[in-house]
Amino acid sequence: MTTAMARAAGRRAEETGYAARIGHVSKSFAGPAGPAGPQLVLDDITLDVAPGEFVGLLGASGCGKSTLLSLVAGLDRPSAGTIETPGGRPALMFQEHALFPWLTAGKNIELALRLRRVAKADRRTRAEELLGLVRLNGAYGKRVHELSGGMRQRVALARALAQDSRLLLMDEPFAALDAITRDVLHDELTRIWREENLSVLFVTHNVREAVRLAQRVVLLSARPGRVAREWTVDIPHPRRIEDPDVAELAVEITGQLREEIRRHGRH
Repeated sequence: MTTAMARAAGRRAEETGYAARIGHVSKSFAGPAGPAGPQLVLDDITLDVAPGEFVGLLGASGCGKSTLLSLVAGLDRPSAGTIETPGGRPALMFQEHALFPWLTAGKNIELALRLRRVAKADRRTRAEELLGLVRLNGAYGKRVHELSGGMRQRVALARALAQDSRLLLMDEPFAALDAITRDVLHDELTRIWREENLSVLFVTHNVREAVRLAQRVVLLSARPGRVAREWTVDIPHPRRIEDPDVAELAVEITGQLREEIRRHGRH
């Protein structure tokens, strides 16, 4: 996608009033042969993500959070319902950095640019700009093994941003990091989201992380995943993970999450 096409896609999202629209989506997977039949993972999910909105998606293990993200990304199709992303194909960032170890940090980013058919002469400049955006100036020529865990996730974020999508899907991207590194990357993600006016759908198991980052938190029930409850997070930025308001809302959401787990007998 060219820059002009990306801008046009962004305008389409603004005009429609949503960056992603999930309408009555269900997803089943074929199970073992027997009377149980297909396994229903998601059941009648309806959710909009507004342009520029940061939505946190919570739920017990196995409730279908990652499945929903894959559907929005276009990696799979729903069994029922519709998904619309008027701004074009979303960018997806996984829990694992998924960088190619035989490529440098810069070349990993350039791969995404190449797939977008960015001219070869422009790729390095754009890759270095994106490394600067995630505050990894000078890391273009570094190999993956030379980077810390936090640095690798910054490169993975830069590679996702290289897709030039206004909708960023993130599947527990900081789960494997230590608390201090995760805290720093929370600040960086918040800065980039606001500077770049992105829409973000962020999957996490960490309730405080969701409250610290998101404008809205959506809780899915245990399998099959349904929208159990939503919270608007009115806490002003900058937020800290240890802020009393963050902690108070996190306690409320955690209580509801535990109730969902107890109700459905999931651990």
